[in-house]
Amino acid sequence: MADYDVIIIGAGPGGYVCAIRCAQLGLETAVVEARDSLGGTCLNVGCIPSKALLHASHLLHEARHTFARMGLSGAAPEVDWPRMQSYKTEVIGQNTKGIEFLFKKNGVTWIKGHGRLRDARTVDVAGKPHTARSVVIATGSAPATLPGVTIDEKVIVSSTGALELARIPRRLIVIGAGVIGLEMGSVYARLGAEVQVIEYLDAITPGMDSDIQGSFRKLLHKQGIGFVLGAAVQGAELTQAGARVRYTLRKDGSAHEAEADTVLVATGRTPHTEGLGLDALGIEMTARGQIRTDGQWRTSLPGLYAIGDVIAGPMLAHKAEDEGIAVAETIAGRRGHVNYDVIPGVIYTHPEVAAVGKTEDQLKDEGRTYRVGRFSFMGNGRAKAVFAGEGFVKLLADAQTGRVLGCHMIGPGAGDLIHEICVGMQFGAAAEDIARTCHAHPTFSEAVREAALACGDGAIHA
Repeated sequence: MADYDVIIIGAGPGGYVCAIRCAQLGLETAVVEARDSLGGTCLNVGCIPSKALLHASHLLHEARHTFARMGLSGAAPEVDWPRMQSYKTEVIGQNTKGIEFLFKKNGVTWIKGHGRLRDARTVDVAGKPHTARSVVIATGSAPATLPGVTIDEKVIVSSTGALELARIPRRLIVIGAGVIGLEMGSVYARLGAEVQVIEYLDAITPGMDSDIQGSFRKLLHKQGIGFVLGAAVQGAELTQAGARVRYTLRKDGSAHEAEADTVLVATGRTPHTEGLGLDALGIEMTARGQIRTDGQWRTSLPGLYAIGDVIAGPMLAHKAEDEGIAVAETIAGRRGHVNYDVIPGVIYTHPEVAAVGKTEDQLKDEGRTYRVGRFSFMGNGRAKAVFAGEGFVKLLADAQTGRVLGCHMIGPGAGDLIHEICVGMQFGAAAEDIARTCHAHPTFSEAVREAALACGDGAIHA
């Protein structure tokens, strides 16, 4: 007899959600986690603490730049960095303790320690074997680095170190213009740092719609963030004053240097599979170092599954959560499913950026005929009232059927507004369906309806 029905290795969003769903379906479930707290990278050193700092720094920016325009006078608040760090830690604790409560409520066992696979159904923890009918690998990912760049988490830092700097830097260099780099760059720019972003490609936020890329870079530049695009970083070394980054411009090969107090390496993430014993078991891997799975998240070994950042697809917490639920239902004999065409992406800067589905560039490459409905937040009464009129909603619909193919937006509350489109796409909605749905006034969501109207006869307030 196995000790458990299911053992999950890793208690991040994919792992803990999978565990709770398994328990809800009547499966005896255990989770192996080496951290002192549950929640993985997301809750401990990723999504949650970064959003706390983004929130605090945004309020500071509002107090310094917007309050007076609304008749709120008085001295702007000063930054108490140690207290802001304490606030961030409190937020982490509230969330991680919440997962512990959910484990107890659902009867999930937490096995503390590093897990290593002895075989497809046996996980060793501190030398003790634990067996299960099914095992799920949900060990997430770790920050990536570059050749010639050594992260010490003090001066040259990853996203983890960037959350707990000893002091706010005067100058910050961010290597990489993706989600993490731009979010953390925004935090420190609002707190007074001079921020420069160095990106290998010729545009920021790789993979996003080109209209969003251009508008987003201009908005961030207005907020004081500088950009060096098309630059290949050759290395970084510590100096007496901080660090020096060496890079060459791809257009002409010219060599350049930049110095800063702190350097944030934000060049993406790599799957965290070390120490699991995968090589010894002969588990098939992809060229990118991810675990190869089939359409039901099964690895090449029967009884062993994998989800989240360790398998192909976007490295997003909510993608891992969906896979966690789906694999739990699959193990329980149900039909687990994830619609990979409807997974939103969000950047929590101000304004926020959100997207789902196809980009216009992808539709052009596919030779598909489509309509574009675009509406500026400057035409939205609520946005103008709160000084958030910058940005737009861009809706893409099939030219023949009107079916929504994608949506890309930059503006207030975009991370929440995108889900109206997600629900619509999940049920095969047309742009007209959204346009004919009554939206409360005054709300930011009216901009989404106006973009849908623009796919037909035209927006009302444009």
